Amino acid sequence: MFEGEYDVIVVGGGHAGAEAAAAAANMGSRTLLVTMNLQTIGQMSCNPAMGGIAKGQIVREIDALGGYSGVVTDRSAIQFKMLNKSKGPAMWSPRAQNDRMRFAEEWRMALEQTPKVDFYQEMVKGLLEEKGKIVGVRTSLGLDIKAKAVVLTNGTFLNGLIHIGEKQFGGGRAGEKAATGITEQLSDFGFDSGRMKTGTPPRVDGRSLDYTKMIVQPGDENPEKFSYLDTPILEDQRDCYMTHTSQEVHNLLREGFERSPMFNGRIKSIGPRYCPSIEDKIHRFASKDSHQIFVEPEGWHTVEVYVNGFSTSLPEDVQFKALRSVKGFEKVKFFRPGYAIEYDYFPPTQLKHTLETKLVENLYFAGQINGTTGYEEAASQGLMAGVNAHLKINEKDPFILKRDEAYIGVLIDDLITKGTEEPYRMFTSRAEYRTLLRQDNADLRLTPKGHRIGLASDERMRRMEDKELNSKKFISFFRKTSYRPEAINPILDRLNSASVKQADKMYKVFSRPKVRMEHMLEMEEVARFVSENKLNHEVLEQTEIQVKYAGYIEKEKNNADKLQRLENIRIPDNFDYKALKSLSFEAREKLEAIRPVTISQASRISGVSPSDITVLLVYMGR
Repeated sequence: MFEGEYDVIVVGGGHAGAEAAAAAANMGSRTLLVTMNLQTIGQMSCNPAMGGIAKGQIVREIDALGGYSGVVTDRSAIQFKMLNKSKGPAMWSPRAQNDRMRFAEEWRMALEQTPKVDFYQEMVKGLLEEKGKIVGVRTSLGLDIKAKAVVLTNGTFLNGLIHIGEKQFGGGRAGEKAATGITEQLSDFGFDSGRMKTGTPPRVDGRSLDYTKMIVQPGDENPEKFSYLDTPILEDQRDCYMTHTSQEVHNLLREGFERSPMFNGRIKSIGPRYCPSIEDKIHRFASKDSHQIFVEPEGWHTVEVYVNGFSTSLPEDVQFKALRSVKGFEKVKFFRPGYAIEYDYFPPTQLKHTLETKLVENLYFAGQINGTTGYEEAASQGLMAGVNAHLKINEKDPFILKRDEAYIGVLIDDLITKGTEEPYRMFTSRAEYRTLLRQDNADLRLTPKGHRIGLASDERMRRMEDKELNSKKFISFFRKTSYRPEAINPILDRLNSASVKQADKMYKVFSRPKVRMEHMLEMEEVARFVSENKLNHEVLEQTEIQVKYAGYIEKEKNNADKLQRLENIRIPDNFDYKALKSLSFEAREKLEAIRPVTISQASRISGVSPSDITVLLVYMGR
């Protein structure tokens, strides 16, 4: 059935698996995507949306590197918002509502149009291993498929267990069976595993809702998009809505707490801290009278609605009764109840920065198997695992992004260095260099890197170079061109900004906090320059940020450069930490377990103190 040996086999067709398969194949590897159901490739298992705080930056980074998530999102979007616009540009985060069915369809079509991707529908029961190396997979039908590298992206399917009240049954997702066999084999190899929990809200019939009782949540007036390629911009958008729970709703939910698997001990694993279930919110924030509920349409033409903020594993009758007491939901009809799911994961400290396992060669983990939560986090890991699997089998240098280069770098470094005991979600606060890692400059940061390894296309590179060149030209224009006081003062007066008495360079007045690009465009010389050079929105935005935040950006670059010196001090692979008695016991234990590659990585390990780092530096002659 299979012609010879594949270069890369990807197990699982979710966001991580889809990106892994696309990346490996586009770089030249003959790739097989094995999944339990070919109809659910790229399935949005939870909310029908991509992006959000920090997550939107990750999608743009995936796109800049040559991944598919941004393109698929743009082609299936029904609403777009740039979040945190009232804050500085380091906090701006794009988010799109998506048509769930079209999103999965676009992913399937994108992969089918990727020449080196083959598909096979079946469960993978185990891995083929020889002398500490993975050499393929074994399916539930007993077929052995050979490969040089394997990427596991099993999501919530590894021994998945679904909970609805006191009922529980095996499953990796509603209506789909769990995957078995892999956890047990990996444990035999010596891997540590654990259990995590996530949940999802009920899906309801939009025809049964009264939207007049809710607050409308429209998309942006001038919507942007995710991909740096020429994907469509939304002309029409679907509204979302917001309503609230109440004390009555909370009391109805509390009636079911004794039957809740969260409170009766059936669920023993830890769920996502920053996306708690409704019962968890009521329990933890008992003093709050209400919580927000966001009502999100599932697509252009379906009546199905996602009830964001009402994730729950309470009994279905309790869910229904409580939701009918929410304003606008008085006559709600359920499509399906919410549920919680427990699944196996493997603490990511067992991985290298390439996402290859330390214990077994040519085996890579990506997505929720590493303890993360979220489509975007999963997709970025999948892309990096696919890239590094291809590079490894072709005996090329690994591709690793540093913390000052990408949110993807922060994500993977956090996982590898610190591990996680609860579902890991990305936030802007996790990145110490977030002024450098903005959503607007992901292409400038990463497209050259993606192009160098053969993932980002020539077209992406050309677009990035045009944007960079035009931004530099525009900044240069502001530095060289002087304003006339009679032209700028009416604008400054309107903004309550101090007027000027004599001509000076435009760059200086543009640097003022209240002066925006829209105000500078009121000046004839600026408008003419933009028109003559056909500068687009991306160039205008990039120029404004570079001018207004130049000092902050430069300061952050200097801080990153200082830390880079520690990044350059590599620790030998066979370094014997036990021999250094001056290290604290905890530091010796953690360093021995994680085996950091550089002094910088060692300094980020929880439990390793500055004095421990000093001991290492002294020992290494620094």
